[in-house]
Amino acid sequence: MTKENVIQGLITLIIAGVSAYLQIIAIPIIILIAVMIVDYATGLINARKNAKLSSRIGIIGIVKKVCYLALVGVGATVDYILYAVSSQLGIESNAVMTFGVLVTVWLIINELISILENLSKIGVPMPNFLMKLVEKLKITVESKADTTTT
Repeated sequence: MTKENVIQGLITLIIAGVSAYLQIIAIPIIILIAVMIVDYATGLINARKNAKLSSRIGIIGIVKKVCYLALVGVGATVDYILYAVSSQLGIESNAVMTFGVLVTVWLIINELISILENLSKIGVPMPNFLMKLVEKLKITVESKADTTTT
């Protein structure tokens, strides 16, 4: 067994363990991380193209992305608290990660909007319907969250 195989096996085991632990929210978190990376990259390209590249602004962007993950953690914690309290009260609940998933999807949509804005500023031709579609998705998620909390 080579060192590379051991490393690949460990990475696979870690990813499988995290996915099993996170359950339904694992895929949205992976997508969120991917779109955060793409947003950061397109933001860097945009800043470089428009001569506004700044390490301070870049660090602030990274901190903001880390805070996004903290926000997902807050949503997941709310889900856990609601589940624990309802279990203690004898109330059966099928909603396992409602707020965590809603927060994650909302952040994904915000990142997609930011990516589209960055691409537009870089000079990539942007179909108008795409921006409208993503904006409509954001509104839909927000209204779904509003109905869930009431």
